[in-house]
Amino acid sequence: MFVLMVVIFVLGYIAIATEHSIHIDKAASALLIGVLTWVALVFGADTILSGMPELVTHDDRLHHVVHELRHHLGEIAEILFFLLGAMTIVELVDAHEGFKVITDRITTTNKVKLLWVIGMITFFLSAALDNLTTTIVLISLLRKLADDKTDRWFYAGIVVIAANAGGAWSPIGDVTTTMLWIGGQITAGAIISQLFLPSLICLIVPLIVLSFTMKGDLKRPMKQEEAEHYLDPTSSFERNLIFGLGISALLFVPVFKTVTHLPPYMGMLFGLGVLWVVTELLHRAKNQEQKHHLSVIGVLRKIDTPSVLFFLGILVAIGALQTAGHLGIAAVALRDAIGNVYGINVAIGLLSAVVDNVPLVAASMGMYDITTPDMLATANEWQHHFVQDGTFWEFLAYCAGTGGSCLIIGSAAGVAAMGMEKIDFMWYLKKMSLLALLGYLAGAASYVFVFHNLAHG
Repeated sequence: MFVLMVVIFVLGYIAIATEHSIHIDKAASALLIGVLTWVALVFGADTILSGMPELVTHDDRLHHVVHELRHHLGEIAEILFFLLGAMTIVELVDAHEGFKVITDRITTTNKVKLLWVIGMITFFLSAALDNLTTTIVLISLLRKLADDKTDRWFYAGIVVIAANAGGAWSPIGDVTTTMLWIGGQITAGAIISQLFLPSLICLIVPLIVLSFTMKGDLKRPMKQEEAEHYLDPTSSFERNLIFGLGISALLFVPVFKTVTHLPPYMGMLFGLGVLWVVTELLHRAKNQEQKHHLSVIGVLRKIDTPSVLFFLGILVAIGALQTAGHLGIAAVALRDAIGNVYGINVAIGLLSAVVDNVPLVAASMGMYDITTPDMLATANEWQHHFVQDGTFWEFLAYCAGTGGSCLIIGSAAGVAAMGMEKIDFMWYLKKMSLLALLGYLAGAASYVFVFHNLAHG
């Protein structure tokens, strides 16, 4: 059963990676492997857990499995509630067309200027929202700015790189960074201060290279016969109010955690509650049809529930592999094969271009324990990398967050851009992958040399 658990996970992973070929949503595959790995663990409990002397009888081992499942579900629920709250707030801002506050201010048609404007807006917006939502917003904007398909593809490629880079240095910008923050491996202040520069370099290197190859002005799309002659669903005041409250609610989460010491999802749910009350009061005079799609209840129908179920399935499966001991074996194998935390993380980042970064980070969190202050006196040099805000966790957040940009299918942002703009896989591989790789390695080098070598004199 120990081997069967690995087989189930690998087969499920293949199904996830090939979802577009087999036409089965990855959420379905994730849920199946999540349940089946625990089923295999239950049926093989007597053999798999035989090395635990405190578990004497068959019933002891079954109780242990159920206890571990409940333990993992508690940690997973924190991540899922956080994501649900964040996704609802972002959808609510979008329903009020709040992002027009940003997009309407972009007027330049110069290709190079627009490249930097789009890159920087995406970078900082992704840190406040998340990389997937930011990509969707910016790709929608590009359709209003660039008529030529090839031009739009280049800008879309930069949006993917910038969104992933911007999400890596913020505790709420990328689901993997959020997982590490909620798990206690990193703190908000440390991740922002340590990863801002590497993440910025990760974006600036591709921007500089493209600045030498792009020339001239963009051709704007022809305005369609005042198809834009529609009644705005919201007023300017409502748009600005909800945009300001939405961004404030997201940025308030780290402050809430610092002040109250409660888990981050509590701060996110608090922000959602405030917005819910404000929108109910704001639209109370409108008829039901007008206010329904502007309310939290209406917006909840637009939440990407399959993605939430995908995270649930993957994280439950990773919990089973951790309980059974697979991740401990993998951790030792990686340490013996590569030998240092930098090499391990760079490899994880490159692997995330092919394999989804959520399970990779979840597996890493399960493979390596956090070194606590009371362990430091007896900890060896290797274990010192695994303290809270230690080298391994910070660098993992960077590598897992930005490495996926190397392939168009390597991140949620890339997949979204690919779907919205019908970007060809091979085109991205030829035109953008090398740029993304250069940025990724440059950012990684800056972290290693600036934050490691200087710290050690």
